[in-house]
Amino acid sequence: MKRVEPTYIRNIGTFGHGGEGKTSLVEAILFDVGENTRLGRVDDGSALMDFEPEEINRKISISASLSHFEWNKHQFHIIDTPGYANFIAEAKASMRVMDGAIVVVGGNSEVKVQTETVWGYANEFQVPRILYVSKMDTERANFLKVVGEAKKIFPSQPAVPIQLPIGGEGSFKGVVDLVQRKAYLYREDGSGQFEVKEIPPDMKEEVERLREKLVETVVEMDDQLMEKYLESGEVSTEEVVRCLRKGTLEGKLVPAVCGSSLRNIGIQPLLDLAISCFPSPLERGSVQGKNPKTGEPETREPKEEAPFSAFVFKTIADPFAGKLNLFRVYSGSVNADSTLYNSKKEVRERIGQIFLLEGKKQKPVGFASVGDIVAVAKLKETTTGDTFSDEKKPIVFDETKLPLPVISYALTPKSKGDEDKITASLARIHEEDPTMMLGRDEQTGEILLSGVGQTHVEVIVEKLKRKFGVEVNLSVPKVPYKETIRGSKTGVIYRHKKQTGGRGQFAEVHFDVSSLPRGGGFEFENALTGMNVPRNFVPAVEKGIAEAMQSGVLAGYPVVDVKVRFYDGKSHEVDSSEMAFKIASIMAFKKGVQEANPVLLEPIMKVVVTAPDENIGDVIGDLNSRRGRVLRVDAKGNYQMIEANVPMSEMLKYAPDLNSKTGGRGTFTMEFSHYEEVPAQLAEKVIAQAKKDKEKED
Repeated sequence: MKRVEPTYIRNIGTFGHGGEGKTSLVEAILFDVGENTRLGRVDDGSALMDFEPEEINRKISISASLSHFEWNKHQFHIIDTPGYANFIAEAKASMRVMDGAIVVVGGNSEVKVQTETVWGYANEFQVPRILYVSKMDTERANFLKVVGEAKKIFPSQPAVPIQLPIGGEGSFKGVVDLVQRKAYLYREDGSGQFEVKEIPPDMKEEVERLREKLVETVVEMDDQLMEKYLESGEVSTEEVVRCLRKGTLEGKLVPAVCGSSLRNIGIQPLLDLAISCFPSPLERGSVQGKNPKTGEPETREPKEEAPFSAFVFKTIADPFAGKLNLFRVYSGSVNADSTLYNSKKEVRERIGQIFLLEGKKQKPVGFASVGDIVAVAKLKETTTGDTFSDEKKPIVFDETKLPLPVISYALTPKSKGDEDKITASLARIHEEDPTMMLGRDEQTGEILLSGVGQTHVEVIVEKLKRKFGVEVNLSVPKVPYKETIRGSKTGVIYRHKKQTGGRGQFAEVHFDVSSLPRGGGFEFENALTGMNVPRNFVPAVEKGIAEAMQSGVLAGYPVVDVKVRFYDGKSHEVDSSEMAFKIASIMAFKKGVQEANPVLLEPIMKVVVTAPDENIGDVIGDLNSRRGRVLRVDAKGNYQMIEANVPMSEMLKYAPDLNSKTGGRGTFTMEFSHYEEVPAQLAEKVIAQAKKDKEKED
């Protein structure tokens, strides 16, 4: 790759809801610019950008994939991102390093939930966008209808049509450029070749009407030009282009174009628009970070002579090729066979070759400079979210906040002895997928795999088998119930006496057992006064109580929020021992708990659900049916945010239910809040089931 001035670099990505044609658009682009000799298709598994077996089998994008190409003397880095909710984190991580977003909506579709999500990401990172209405060759495709809906849903960044389709559905054959007043008529062979013609006579009136609306919109970007237009009614094509660019860069409007990726229509005008309306890395301006040592704000200008800085936004883990870290260079430059400084982890990393990615292929290059998006292999310490910088002038960029896992499954290996292999392999997968979480429930002992959705977890399990040869079973995790007491019991006495041949066992303990406030844990009070119990046996008593608390009297769950006051006892100078006092304390504790009104506790989760206004009644009703307690409801644009406390046992399969109630537009986060008493009728069922499970184990 020859060195390209940052002015001639465009970093773009395709974003939108799943199934709207993002990957097909990128495949058409790569074919038209000569990066591929055939038009790759998702349906037959020939797409360059969907190359993972899990993507080919499901016919969806799961990971963000990169390529690069040249067009009209400009160097493009392009990222194709997933649009399904389970994998939308890849879109957010990619949006972070983009300078322009092509938001794809099917012409036969509507603005769906993940399109709204990625639009929000573009707002968060202040990324200019173009609306590309795809699939104009399909039945019921309607360009202006989609544009109108986008304008209604995103009023602060109105979509402005700058093209009109020529023909429709099966007869779609080209586009009219409203700015240039030209028609692009395409061949029917899918070659992408076209002729520039006069506007069809039957379209002239509509073209002029929409062009006038376009001009009225864009002149608002320039006060002087608006005055000129109001006085004379005339503006030049160059002035329209300049204002269209200004409005796009400032996020005041979104140019809307159309095409058909499968028939290869409308691709080249889209690329020209990306050059004229999207910024270069220089125009995106300086980036903000902080000094890792002082915490003070730091700024980096997008200049080659500035101190080097880059952000690692993605990692690809492969058991054979090793690990690839993908990063965007924001300032300075770096050469192959040199050392990078990871300012977040404060370590030096030796790099060999620097690569440009072309789908799954890697193209070695000798350097990377401002605006470049490249990959390096086999770094030891670096992970997603890290920053590279000049060691003498360090800077750290904020990590991208990714969606939290919302669904968990318990994992068990199909082959005995694979447990360690599971942990090591999933740790590798976590490197490339930070939204996956792996943990172990200390109480139940289960290995828990958490993901953004059920499909997400299934894909992780498939990768585990394909990449690392580990097969696992998934099951609903056990709920970590606990036990406590409502009341108190004074004067609990237990005598342990056992006489065998030779030395016997003797110990007697006197306890007061009482409840603590919720969350109080365990409190042990040594209140001995006389010499009935030698003080060297007190640790054994406390140890015995701690052991007894691991298995409660109701269903064998751990006991919490209890205080034990050890105030008296008896001992024997020969037969008493630490073991005897430990056994006595275990039995006394169980006896005391049994007589102090024991109850079952369940974990309560803090749940925050975001759902469209029209679904809010159904969502709240559903939370109530799950024994939830709604704490507050706040408006958030066209959505409502509901905060509630809900028992964990009612939330284990909530994700698919919320999807079905909101048409996939609802999202939620969940975290542990506290423990509460289980209602009596439900407690009976839980206790009965726990006893059954124990019998099976025995």
